[in-house]
Formats: sequence, structure tokens, C-alpha cells
Amino acid sequence: MKHSVVFDTAVSPIMVETGTLLTEAARQAGIDIAQPCGGQGRCGRCAVQVMAGSVRQRSTLRLSPEDVAQGYALACQSVVEGDVTVRLLPQETLERHLTTDRVATAVSVPVGYDPLRDQPIRRLTLTLPPPSMDDQTDDWSRLQTAVRQQTGIEQLQISLPLLQQIGPVLRKGNWQVTAVIDANPQSPISNLPPRLIALTPGHTPADTPLWGAAIDIGTTTVSVWLVDLLTGEVKAQAAEYNRQIRRGEDVISRIIYASKGNGREELRQLVLESINTLLERVCQKATRDWQLEIGDSAPISNLQSPISILKATIAGNSTMMHLLLGIPAESIRLSPFVTAVNHIPPLTAREVGLAIHPEATVDCLPGVASYVGADISAGVLASGMADSEQVSLFMDIGTNGETVLGSQDWLVTCACSAGPAFEGAGVQHGMRATRGAIEEVWINGDTYEPTIRVIGDAPPRGFCGSGLISLLAEMFLTGIIDKGGHFNADRPTDRIRQGAHGWEYVVVWGNKGEGNGRTPTPDIAITHVDIDNLLRAKAAIYAGFTVLADAVGVPLEMVERVLIGGAFGKYINVEKAVEIGLLPDMPWENFTFLGNTAVLGAYYALLDEKQRARVADIASRMTYIELSADNSFYEAFTSALFLPHTDLSRFPSVAAIKSQTLTNL
Repeated sequence: MKHSVVFDTAVSPIMVETGTLLTEAARQAGIDIAQPCGGQGRCGRCAVQVMAGSVRQRSTLRLSPEDVAQGYALACQSVVEGDVTVRLLPQETLERHLTTDRVATAVSVPVGYDPLRDQPIRRLTLTLPPPSMDDQTDDWSRLQTAVRQQTGIEQLQISLPLLQQIGPVLRKGNWQVTAVIDANPQSPISNLPPRLIALTPGHTPADTPLWGAAIDIGTTTVSVWLVDLLTGEVKAQAAEYNRQIRRGEDVISRIIYASKGNGREELRQLVLESINTLLERVCQKATRDWQLEIGDSAPISNLQSPISILKATIAGNSTMMHLLLGIPAESIRLSPFVTAVNHIPPLTAREVGLAIHPEATVDCLPGVASYVGADISAGVLASGMADSEQVSLFMDIGTNGETVLGSQDWLVTCACSAGPAFEGAGVQHGMRATRGAIEEVWINGDTYEPTIRVIGDAPPRGFCGSGLISLLAEMFLTGIIDKGGHFNADRPTDRIRQGAHGWEYVVVWGNKGEGNGRTPTPDIAITHVDIDNLLRAKAAIYAGFTVLADAVGVPLEMVERVLIGGAFGKYINVEKAVEIGLLPDMPWENFTFLGNTAVLGAYYALLDEKQRARVADIASRMTYIELSADNSFYEAFTSALFLPHTDLSRFPSVAAIKSQTLTNL
């Protein structure tokens, strides 16, 4: 049977079959309901209110009996069994665009970079003898001969769409053409023969940029760098939220969502939209910069759109790679936790769905295992630890919490699900490091009054990851919370109060919009639930690298360098991170913050085939340790759920601070 479903924000009712989920009904009505837990009914953030009619609820988790009595239901767990009218509730929104000053990175071209030696993408200007009654050689053979005479390449491959264009292009250019080829016949990443990528009429000037893109698909954020392959220069950078986040904030939620109905294709399209939007953005930025540089209204000569990009190198964790390519990812989350593929062969943009030149080479970098992907292989390359004699600990502090321990002689790795709390998600007033984000907090130990620093000197709107770390440390050291993260409600301040989610600490008082036409703003607070999420995230990361070190018999005291990757890791305050037990207690000079090493590694691999081969070598050398099969991980995780740890001897500097605080009291 079919039933009428009326959404209060939709233009008209829709008709759906019995048993249709409300989330699917909303999609048919053109309404997007966020499902951060992947439609598992765990987060409660897809709640709606059924105003008329009724639905069958598979689960009421996160809903109180009073909520259910008032008609509230989880859209991802409620199926239509009759005519219904549904009211949509205000949904949390994400700050979509990351500000340039927190994203753009100064990138140095590798010393000695030589595109003719290092880069397999070649642009050739060719002049062909025209056919005649005495020379009736076919167009394709004629082009192959010209390429062979200039490069020595014997076997050049071509796709059918390009083959269909050869005749018209040769004649339009009066037998003068520019060809772009992927020329390396001895590629370390494949044994594929050289391939024609593009053919255009006329001779393109030798100094015209040859465009490539380095791409990092993070669980939370996607980053794109536009690169001139001739000079090696990064011409533009952009980043934004991975649009898949509305279907799951972590990889497990997305894998589960992808296994339902059309979920896999939906997630593939969402990440492609994210990448293609950023490709447009970097091309527009490069064009604007060029116009400012030359003082001309004409766009940069061959960067009309992303279709001018002729090669892309992609890093990302294993789940992101599978979802990008539409490869089933269910096996990643099921024992024995095996990927469908770790080393993906070269593809074309047409096959992948990237909005660059359809024949462009798309190189997905190799991963190691289900939860240690190409982002870590690329990160280890960018960090330089695989070329160092020093024992180093490389950490990518993000949703998946990957860690690598080793040196030039050995590498071991693991991953733990840290969740997105340190990236602003899963926290009531969490946000990305954009304008208005609180990035540093200091609390007066006598008055419990906070002082904050905000990105962009703008009115505060929430906490970014570095702000949350700073706030958690300050609350612990001043006694607002105890080592278990529980509020000490007896402190003489009205900033500690009972809120909708239990006890909370108000960092910024809002206003009611009274006087001078001010817009009302809410109080900005951190709740007990937020603190629990942060403690679990930091405990998973700390337990991950301690178990890894124990597994290979290398105590943390032997670690000479801690290298921290990840886009937000660049802004972590070491002192505060140690105080909450996120990082090991060691001298500050041992820590190095590297920023987004995944996209940097992708950039190196994009430029230089030797570096690309190095990524593959690094991936093959890493020994993966599956923490879910290690009983010691749970013990280490439980011990790390406290501030900074149950074993305070691991954090002597924090013990000294707490002792001094008690002495002062």
C-alpha cells in the first residue's frame, strides 16, 4: 500500500510504500536529514516529531518516554505504516568552508626538482607531415610515429574517446598539435605502457602550466592542492568538510550506511561532490591570483576549469578509498578486518568520476590494512621518519587515530577509533578551526573565570580541537573537574551549572538580544557528555601508541621524536595536550607538528615517480598490529580514561603542577 507523508517544510505531500523509513521519505521529498551515526539510531540527531498519524519505531534509543509520548521519533528507525504528518526539528549545521589562513600551507618545491626527469606527464608539440596520395598512413599511426621520433616511445596506448577525436584535431590544427602523455614505461607503480591523455590543435607555449592535483580525502575534511607540474609549485589550496559526514561521523557508521540500499552510491557521490567543488575552487583561486599578478582580465591561459588538470594523486584512509571508488567496504569492519584492495591500480578520471580531464591519470596511493590507509603511507613519506636513524613516533590525530613507530630499519603501525571529538564533531559547541572558534582557554584558579583567544578576533561561536584540549586541561588543573572528568559542583562560581545534558561549565555567556538590535546568542558551554567524548578520544589515542610500543618492546623513553600529522594537529598546545594525557610526557623539543602530512605526501608522489615508489615501499614495509585482537588495548584504554592517567608516574610534569596547585590552596 502507499501512504501520504507530509513534511512541514516540503512543498507538497509525497506517496511512499508501507515500510519506508522516514529518512528515505524525506529524501524523496527533497529534504536532507543528517544521520551522523550512519542510520544506526545511536546518536539521536535525526529526531522528528510525528504530528498526525503514526509510525512504527524500531528503536527509541536517545528518546525519553515523554519524548515518545509527544510523538518524537528517530527518522532513521521509524517506518511509515499509514498517512503521517511530520515536523522537522532544527538540525545542527556545520561550518562548511575552512578559512584560508588556517588551511593554506607554505609548500617548498623539492630541491632539484626536474619535471623532465621526475615527472611522467609530458607535453609534446608535434608537427606531422600531412597525408597525400603518396602517403596514406592512417592518422593514429602518423601520430604514433611523431611521438616516437621525439621521445623514443614505441607503444603508445589510447582510449576510444580520444581515438574518435584524432582526425578532427589533426586537421583543425593543420597537422600541428600538442599531445600530453603519461610517458613512463618503467613506472614503479604499474607495468602499464605509455598512454595518450590529451590532444589539442596548435602548439601550446612551452611555459604554459601543466596542471596536477594532490588530494587528501579525510573522514572529516577533504583537501585539494593545485600544482603546476612544470615548476612543482602549489598554486592554490582549498579544504572543506567531507559531505559524507551527514551520513556518518566515523568510518564504521559510513560502512554500515553504505551497506543499506543505495547507500554506497550515495556516499560515493557525496565525496565526489566534495572533491569536485574544491577542484573548481582552486582553479578559480589560481585564475584570480594570475589576473592580479599580470593585471589582465584574461584568465590564466589553460586553466578555464578543472578539465585542464591532467593528473591527480589521492591519499585517504582505506574506507574513504573504497567509498570513493564504490568498492564494497563491509569486510573492513568485520573480522578478520580485510580490505578489498590496498594497492589500487592507476585509473582515469572518467572511471573515478573526478571532474578533471576525463583521460587524466588518477593515482590512488597504497594503504597498509583496513584501518591504516594511504593517508598514513603518504604521511610517513612526508614526515621523513622512514629515512631517519632516530626512533620516531608518528601520529595522525584525527577520527581514526593512526600511529606509526619506527625508523629507517623498521616500521610498525596500528589504528584506534578516536572519533571526531577533537575535530569539532560530537561536541555540543564544537566546530572546525574557522573564524569565531575558541582556540585557547585560560581559567583563573581563584575566580574560575575564563580568558579566551578566538580565531580571527571575531565573536566566539564554539570550540575547535585545540580549544577543547586547552579547556579540558584548564578545568582539570583548576579543580573544576576531577581526574575522572566529573564536575566539582561545589566550586563558588555560577559558571558551573545544571544544563539540558547534565552538569556543564559556561565559557562564554550569550545574550538575549536586548538593546541596540543585537541578535540573540546562546551560552557557549562544555557539558559532561562532551567531556566523556573527549576523554574517550584521548584515551584511545594514548592507549594506541603505548600498546604499539609495548608490542615491539620499545619503551616510550626510547622514542627520540614525536611527529604529529593531521590538519588540526598543527595548532595543538603541547603543554595542554600532555596535561590531559593525549601526548606522552617528554621534553617539548621532542615534538614536531607537521600539519596535513597526507596531502603533503600526495604532493610529493604527484611530482616525483621515485617518491611515488617510496610510498609503495613504505606501505609494504609497515607491520600492522590489530588492536582489537590485543587484550592489552582495552586495559590501556581504561587506564587512560582519566586525567591525565590512572598511573600519574607516567606524567611527572603534570603531577608536579597538581602538587604545586594543592600547595597554593
